[in-house]
Amino acid sequence: MEITGRLTADAKLNTLKDERKVVNFSIAVNDSYKPKGIEQPVKITNYFNCSYWINPAIAPYLTKGTLVELYGRIGVNAWTNSEGEAKASLNFHANNIKLHGKGNAEKKERIPDAAEITQPIDDLPF
Repeated sequence: MEITGRLTADAKLNTLKDERKVVNFSIAVNDSYKPKGIEQPVKITNYFNCSYWINPAIAPYLTKGTLVELYGRIGVNAWTNSEGEAKASLNFHANNIKLHGKGNAEKKERIPDAAEITQPIDDLPF
C-alpha cells in the first residue's frame, strides 16, 4: 500500500524494553471529491499514525511539514481500557520512506496554489 502526505509534527524515536527502536510519526493526507449535483468539490483530510522500524537514523529528517511517500501495510491494535471498554486503532507500518522535500512551516508568506494565480507574469526570460 502507498500513501503520500505531510508530517503533522516532528517524528519521535522511541526505545522499547528490549532495546529495539521505532520511529513514530503522523501524516495528513488531503483528498477531495465532488458530490453529485454540487459544483464545489468537498475537501477532506485524513490523518494516519505511522511507525518505521527499519532505520531509526531517519528520525531527524522527519520534521513537521515534510512531504513523504510511504510504502507499507496497515496494522490493527486492539485493547481493553481500564474501564473495560474495547478500543482499537489503525497504524501504518512503513517499510520504505521517500522524502520529497522540507515543509514550509518556517515561512511567513503563504505560497499560492497555481490555480489561484490569475495575473499574467510579464518578466519571463524569453
